[in-house]
Amino acid sequence: MMKKLMLALFVTVLTFGSVQAQSNLAHVSTQKVLDTMPSRKSAMVELERFEERAFRELQETQKKLQDDYNKLQSEKVGMSPTAYKFEEDRLMRKSQEFQQRQQELDQQIKYLGEELNGPILDMVQKAVETVCKIEKIDYVLDESTLLYSKGRDITDKVVKEVLKLEAAAAAAEKKD
Repeated sequence: MMKKLMLALFVTVLTFGSVQAQSNLAHVSTQKVLDTMPSRKSAMVELERFEERAFRELQETQKKLQDDYNKLQSEKVGMSPTAYKFEEDRLMRKSQEFQQRQQELDQQIKYLGEELNGPILDMVQKAVETVCKIEKIDYVLDESTLLYSKGRDITDKVVKEVLKLEAAAAAAEKKD
């Protein structure tokens, strides 16, 4: 009898505790929020332009290296082995420089992306926090991580808030 009473008390405490522990949960489509932000669109355009210039530079360098290699191969017959080796070494150094430049440009693209997107993601975070405070939400999940969602979607509210923050940031930028 005592065991049954303890078990019933334990179940009651667990049930009451789980009811108390339930929190207000919502979800947001971060991608939809980002897609509506003018600053995100201009950042993407700037990043794409930089990537295109980098790609053209690498493409031109690669073509020049290939042309120089083809020329060396066609002149090989008339060259001494030492002269050929010197030219081949020169092309190998150029090829290594090309690879280094490619890595450098990749790092620059990554850094530029982080620099451009950092303030944008901060703004999204602030907008989510503001909406959560207003709506008394404890947890927000991104829709991209959900397998199923029939819950509370705050995306439109976050979009409105992030657009307000962008407008305020643009106005502050004009004053400077």
